[in-house]
Amino acid sequence: MVARWALAAALAFAPTAIAAQDTDADDPYIWLEEIQGERALAKVDQWNADTEAVLTDQPEYPLAKAWAKQILDDTRQIALPDAIQGDMVTNLWRDADNPRGLWRIASLESYMAGAPEWRVLIDVDKLGEDEGQSWVWHGANCLAPDYARCLIALSPGGTDADVVREFDVTTGRFVDGGFTLPEAKSNVAWFDEDTLFVGTDEGEGSLTDSGYPRLVKLWDRGTDFSTARQIAEGEQADISASGFSVLDGDTRWRFVNRSPSFWTNQVSLVKEDGSTVPLPLPEDAEFEAVLNGLVIAKLNSALETTGGTEEPGALVAWSLQSVLDGSDPAPFAVFRPSDTQAIEEVAASETKLWVKVLDDVSGKLIELSPGQSGWTARDMELPANSTVQIAETSGTGDTAFVTVESMLTPPTLYAVPSEGEAVAIASEPAQFDASKFTVEQKFATSKDGTKVPYYLVRPIDAQGPLPTLIHAYGGFRAAQTPKYLTAEPYRSGPLGLFWVESGNAYVLANIRGGGEYGPRWHEDALREKRQNSFDDFHAVADDLVASRLTTPGHIAASGRSNGGVLVGAVANQRPDLYGAIISGSPLIDMRRYNKLLAGASWMAEYGNPDVPEDWAFMKEWSPYQNMSDGPDVPAAFYYLSTLDDRVHPGHARKAAAKHEAYGQTFYYHEYREGGHSVGSDHEEDAKRAALLLSYLNREIGKDVD
Repeated sequence: MVARWALAAALAFAPTAIAAQDTDADDPYIWLEEIQGERALAKVDQWNADTEAVLTDQPEYPLAKAWAKQILDDTRQIALPDAIQGDMVTNLWRDADNPRGLWRIASLESYMAGAPEWRVLIDVDKLGEDEGQSWVWHGANCLAPDYARCLIALSPGGTDADVVREFDVTTGRFVDGGFTLPEAKSNVAWFDEDTLFVGTDEGEGSLTDSGYPRLVKLWDRGTDFSTARQIAEGEQADISASGFSVLDGDTRWRFVNRSPSFWTNQVSLVKEDGSTVPLPLPEDAEFEAVLNGLVIAKLNSALETTGGTEEPGALVAWSLQSVLDGSDPAPFAVFRPSDTQAIEEVAASETKLWVKVLDDVSGKLIELSPGQSGWTARDMELPANSTVQIAETSGTGDTAFVTVESMLTPPTLYAVPSEGEAVAIASEPAQFDASKFTVEQKFATSKDGTKVPYYLVRPIDAQGPLPTLIHAYGGFRAAQTPKYLTAEPYRSGPLGLFWVESGNAYVLANIRGGGEYGPRWHEDALREKRQNSFDDFHAVADDLVASRLTTPGHIAASGRSNGGVLVGAVANQRPDLYGAIISGSPLIDMRRYNKLLAGASWMAEYGNPDVPEDWAFMKEWSPYQNMSDGPDVPAAFYYLSTLDDRVHPGHARKAAAKHEAYGQTFYYHEYREGGHSVGSDHEEDAKRAALLLSYLNREIGKDVD
C-alpha cells in the first residue's frame, strides 16, 4: 500500500469528547458550520492548499486536467433539447468559449435534420460580465402555446437560490417592467400570460422549516407583489408549497401542491377564480403527467380500484373533469410494470404517454396509447442493454426525444415518432477505444439474501485483482444507471474513464434506497432500514474480493450528497475493506443535519434525530458520530462548495477536522462557487477529475496482491 500522507494535525482535541458526542453541545467543531466565518474559511483555505500542494505535484495531474477539459469542452457534444416549444427547440450550450452557456433557439425542422440554425437569446457569460455577477443558468419556463414570454432563473454562483426575470423571446430582451423576483428559493410558474403562481421568501413565517416557500400566491402583472392574493398554504413543518400549470391540448390545467413530507404530496386543482379542489391521488403517489383530461400518477403503495388492487409501481389515472364537477372519479390502471421493472420517467406528448422503464437496470422506452378498450403499450426499438433517458417530448405531434448510451458507447440522441422508426439526430464522438474494455452486469448477495446488481468495467485483457472504484447512491428513489465513462461517477467528470485507462476497475452499484426496482427497493433502505443499503455496498465489495477481482484495501468507495452518508458509514463499518473514500457535497453529521439548510426536508428519508426513537437507530450509522481514531481508516477525499445551500458545507468541514485531530490521512477541496453541483464551469470540473485521479493513484493505485 502507498505510504499514507497526513495533513498537519493542528487542532487540540480530546478523543473522548468525539466518542461520546450525542448532543450539539458535545461537538467541538460546530464553529465550522459558520459558512462564511473568517476562522472557518481560513481553515478551508489551509486544507485546500495542503491538498493541492500534494496532488497537483503528481505527474498525472496536468495531463488528466488537460484531457478532462478537452472532453468537457468538446464542441461535438450533443445539443440536447431543453424544451420543445411548438415548432422551435431551445438549448443551453457550454464550451471553452462559453463556460456559463449560451441559451439559444432553432427551428425544430432544422434540429430534426441534424443542422440546427441557432439564434442566441442569452449569453450567460456576457450577462454576468455586464452585471458584475457570477451568473449560473437555472433554466427557463416559457408560456405555452406561444412560448413568447419566459421566466428566466439565474443563480449567483450556483446556489439553489436564484433570481427570476421575465424575458421576451421575440425581441431577445428582458421585459422592461416585467415580472422579477429577487434572490430566493422561489417556486414560480405561469398561471396565465398576466398572472404568476409565486412562492418565495417574504420574511418571517413565509418559509417552512426546510427553507422553502410555505405560501402560494397569484401575482398579477403590473401590481406590487405585496398585493398578490394567497390561494394556498402549508404548515411550518412541511417541505414546501407550489403552484404549476400543464397545457393539455387546448386546456390549461392548474394545480397547487403541498408537500407535508419529502414523500407525500397533497395536490389540488385550481379554478380560474383561484379556488382549489383536492385531487383524489394518494398522498404518497407521484404526479407524473396530464393527458386527455386525465391526471396520471405512479403509485408507491397499493390502491383499490374498480378493476381490483393496483400494486406499488403502477401508473394510474383519474378524470380531472370529474374532480371539477364534484364527483369522485374511479381510478384505473394505465400501465403495470413487471417484477423486474421500475418506471423511472414519464412524459406526455400530444396524444401519447411515454414511459422510460428500467428492467434489471437496463433502459427501455414504452409508448402508451389511450383507447376505448384501454391503454395499449408498445416497446420502441432502441439499442438494448443501454441507459435511456427522455430528453423532451413534442407538444404538437407525438415524438419523444431520447438519449441512449452505455458505459462504452457515447450518447446518441434519437427522435422517436409514434409512427415510424427512431431516427438518430446526433451522436457524441467516441472519446476512447472501447474495444480495450469489457462491461459485465453481476449480482452480489447482501446480508439478508437480497440480490444486488452492479456493473463492472475492466480492461479486457486484465488478469487477477485490480484497484477498484465503486460508486453508489442508495437513496431518494434515485436509480443509478450506467453512463458513458466520460461522465462517471456523477460530478467527478471523466474520472471513471481515467481510472480504467490506467488499468484499474470501475463499478456502479445498484444498492437499495434507489429506484432500480421501484418502491420496494427504496423502502427497504428507509429510516431504520438504512443499514440495508450499507450492507448492499459491502456485499458488492466482498463479491469482488471473493471473485479475485480486487483485494481489501484497494477498494475506493465513492458517493455524493446522500452518498456521503453511504461512504462515511461503510468506511466506519469496514475499514479493513476500503482504502479510499470519495465524499462529494456530503451529508455526514446526522445528529444535526435537520438543523442545517434544507436538511429538515429529508427526515422522511432518514429519521428525525431529535426524536429519541429515531436517533436510537440513526446513531448506529451516522458517519460523524462513528468516526474513530484508529490508524488504518480509509483516506477520505471531501469535495464540496462553500455556496452549497442544500447540503451544508459544515458536514465535510467537521469530518475533516476530526481526521486532522486524529492525525489521519485526508484530502479536502472546497470550491467557493458551484452550489450543490460543485463545479460552476468546466475548468473546475476538469480540475476536480484530475485531483481525484491523483488521489486514487496515491491511496489505492499500487501494490495489489
